Amino acid sequence: MPQKSGLGRGLGALIPGGDNAPTENGVMLVSVDLISPNPRQPRSTSHPLELDELTASVREHGVLQPLIVTPGDLAGQYVLIAGERRLQAARLAGLVTVPVIVRQATDQQRLELAIIENVQRFDLSPLEAAEAYRQLAEDFGLSHEDIAARVGKSRVAVTNTLRLLKLPDAVKNALIEGRISEGHARSLLALPTAESQTAALRTVVTNGLNVRQTEELVRKLTGEKPAQKPKQVVLPEVAELEERLRSSLGTKVTLRSGRKGGTLTIRYYSNEELDALMARLLKE
Repeated sequence: MPQKSGLGRGLGALIPGGDNAPTENGVMLVSVDLISPNPRQPRSTSHPLELDELTASVREHGVLQPLIVTPGDLAGQYVLIAGERRLQAARLAGLVTVPVIVRQATDQQRLELAIIENVQRFDLSPLEAAEAYRQLAEDFGLSHEDIAARVGKSRVAVTNTLRLLKLPDAVKNALIEGRISEGHARSLLALPTAESQTAALRTVVTNGLNVRQTEELVRKLTGEKPAQKPKQVVLPEVAELEERLRSSLGTKVTLRSGRKGGTLTIRYYSNEELDALMARLLKE
């Protein structure tokens, strides 16, 4: 059976020999000055500490995993497909050349493969992933189902991530800065206007609301009532017992049966009624 494309194959499918180490003929050394960044790179931010750690590792051990590149417009030049941080670290470490594997790739494939690598390494923020999905949808005409198949996500996950792009800048910035989570941002999407979303954001940040509290805030702001608990079905024999007790005691009685035993609730509405019930029950 042919193997499906997408995240399930991973970048190992690009390298001769699958997930094993690439063959000598598949890897070549290329000057770092001849490799241009991927114009479709979805990741727009980089964590300095992580890059420093990678640079130290590259300085000590070299680049262990080859970069994936495609031929550039000029002979001898290349465009990076995957391995942006490794290339940055190599330059910072002072390496002159890096190991690469050359693959033919269209503009669309460059974006797809960059997304796959970053998703596998958990390097994309929610908004970066959303922007990458938007490019696949608008620039290349892919449906949400197509995108999901290529990046190894569910269609619902792709659709929900794309919806983050509809948020106002204030909420996007809070998400980028880590002041709120993706769960907070998705909750705020339920509010009808950018103004109401921004106002709710201030409440969330000021009061340190968690995602569940944010959802409750949004429900209150939209006037949505909490879901009613389904009424408990009363069995006929239980209803009959309740009626007999009501008739005998002259007040409302509720009987609830459990797996082992149950509860009997007798209601009274004045001290006089309580005295009468006590006398009847204790036969005083």
